[in-house]
Amino acid sequence: MEREELFWNAPIDVLKKGYQYDEQTSCYTCLFCGYTLASGLIHEHAGLMMTSKKRMAYHMEEDHGGVFRYLLNLNKKFTGLTDNQREVLTCFYENKSDKETARALSLNDSTIRNYRFKLREKEKQAKMMVTMMELLKENTSKEEDYKEPHPTATMIDDRYAITIEDSEKIVKRYFTEEGYLKDFPAKEKRKIIVLREIIKLFKPEKSYSELEINRILKRIYEDHAILRRYLIEYGFLDRKKDGSRYWVK
Repeated sequence: MEREELFWNAPIDVLKKGYQYDEQTSCYTCLFCGYTLASGLIHEHAGLMMTSKKRMAYHMEEDHGGVFRYLLNLNKKFTGLTDNQREVLTCFYENKSDKETARALSLNDSTIRNYRFKLREKEKQAKMMVTMMELLKENTSKEEDYKEPHPTATMIDDRYAITIEDSEKIVKRYFTEEGYLKDFPAKEKRKIIVLREIIKLFKPEKSYSELEINRILKRIYEDHAILRRYLIEYGFLDRKKDGSRYWVK
């Protein structure tokens, strides 16, 4: 199962942890980047010896800033939150009182109380929507399968309305059997499909220098610079401001 499917199909109790344990493979997998650890191993990290489960918990905090902050910083199309609501939620998560939150954000106490009320309303609406969608799935015939957008996508619109069948056709059209990219598409939907395939060349737990990124991309396409640019622009890769290190976002 691809990372996008793991993320979007995860039940709430699994999503709250940020990782999933697969009993068939005996592996822990990060829902956000795909980082995987086999169970039954002992890891040395930060001067400590720890189990794979504990090491994954460290990964969630060190590499993603914790589950709450990772989810909070997802595209607004996913969370439905305004910038102000994000700031208020951050204060609430830090256990700040209404007065402390108001002071930190230069707002009135009554405004913060109003935010609490509206956020509770959003929670109720979300529960009702999830319940109705579950009932809808149970009551209807099988829908056409769509590829889920990657959680770090920078822009969410109809370009991401991609069926699995569409994706397979585009991959066959633009890649040779050996994995070389024949041409980089101009159409946005095809571009996303191609970039999804290319990002699989990189390990989620590893950081790369720009030279390493270029070398890997050049193996499949001569114009490696355009691939690197679009991988960053579409939220597949991230990098330091000085461009010294890159990693799967």
